[in-house]
Amino acid sequence: MDAQCCIAGGGPAGVVLGFLLARAGVETIVLEKQGDFLRDFRGDTIHPATLEILYELGLLEDLLRRPHQEYPQVSAKFGDVAVKVADFAHLPTHCKFIALMPQWDFLNFVSEQGLRYPGFHLKMNSEVSGLVEENGSVIGVKGKSSGGPFEVRARLTVGADGRHSIVRERAGLQVNDLGAPIDVLWMRLTKQSGDEDLTLGYFKTGKILVTINRGEYWQCARVIPKGAFDQIRQQGLPAFRQEIVEIAPFFHDRIAELNDWNNIKLLSVAVDRLHRWFRPGLLCIGDSAHAMSPIGGVGINLAIQDAVAAANILVEPLLHGRATAEHLLKIQQRRELPTRLTQFFQVQAHNRFLGPLLKGPMNRLQVPLAARLLRRFPVLCRIPARLIGMGFRPEHVKNAGNSLLEVAHL
Repeated sequence: MDAQCCIAGGGPAGVVLGFLLARAGVETIVLEKQGDFLRDFRGDTIHPATLEILYELGLLEDLLRRPHQEYPQVSAKFGDVAVKVADFAHLPTHCKFIALMPQWDFLNFVSEQGLRYPGFHLKMNSEVSGLVEENGSVIGVKGKSSGGPFEVRARLTVGADGRHSIVRERAGLQVNDLGAPIDVLWMRLTKQSGDEDLTLGYFKTGKILVTINRGEYWQCARVIPKGAFDQIRQQGLPAFRQEIVEIAPFFHDRIAELNDWNNIKLLSVAVDRLHRWFRPGLLCIGDSAHAMSPIGGVGINLAIQDAVAAANILVEPLLHGRATAEHLLKIQQRRELPTRLTQFFQVQAHNRFLGPLLKGPMNRLQVPLAARLLRRFPVLCRIPARLIGMGFRPEHVKNAGNSLLEVAHL
């Protein structure tokens, strides 16, 4: 197979970039190793900055017709003290809320939009296992699919295959590991009317539980010290269930739903980034370039911002020749500062709050100074709302009104 751009990975970064490139007339192949997008316990938040991108593309109304939940603000409980952490009402965006939508629904939606363009080719069951190189440049990928081995040649190869990226490993790109003192256990519990709705969940001495309203159920994240899952398993499932009830007592009448460790999924948290995001003929974006902590749920949205920035810079060179190292450097320079700033705040939250809180024991949970200030001065909720909802340097779609194909047809 041949294409102007080959993208390894059908997650948010890969599918959005593939759609944007094909929309502009760039022949693009997106390779996804799974047979569908159904993944449980994945990040499902779509932030206002991403929703603004969809508005610019004229796709927002169609997306929001699909089942989702809307959070105009997020709150948490520190001990017995409830605190509104972020209020999105004042953001300069059309959607002043975080939308919660299963990631498979979002990916299916973007893929359907991509298939409207002849240059968008989504290949499922196609797992990339290596790179094709020539004279020091990457000229494509190779792998295996349900139909057998394959090879794709392309003017540019993009690694968007996540934090365990095969592309970046095969490319030999240097990873800077910033460390993370936490892991996360994901699970779901039935939602009932009258349940307390706190998006950022419950913070108690030595215990943290995030609760995300998914309509019919709660998507829960039990934050634990790094590497503690084996010890938790040894203590037994009854002890784990009891701990959940101690953090959020309203779960007592349904905690038996966690009747098997297979219902509890471990996310090993990592915060890292590549020293250099590219090689000749190759670019990494999203988690392949920078793995994010789940704090703030911003990983998906940073990945999509990467995709938009990459499309804005790459369309012209791919249509008229080849993306050079200079073009790829511009993408890294555009997106590296937002990545560094976001990871800085995440690492500070790990080291100054989550890590010490999980170590316990303490006589009582001290409500953090920042939370006390937010509670006393609600106007300050605009600051975390801006950081979470829009992030640093939000991207906008270049030529959003008309794609190059649409202009050609006029």
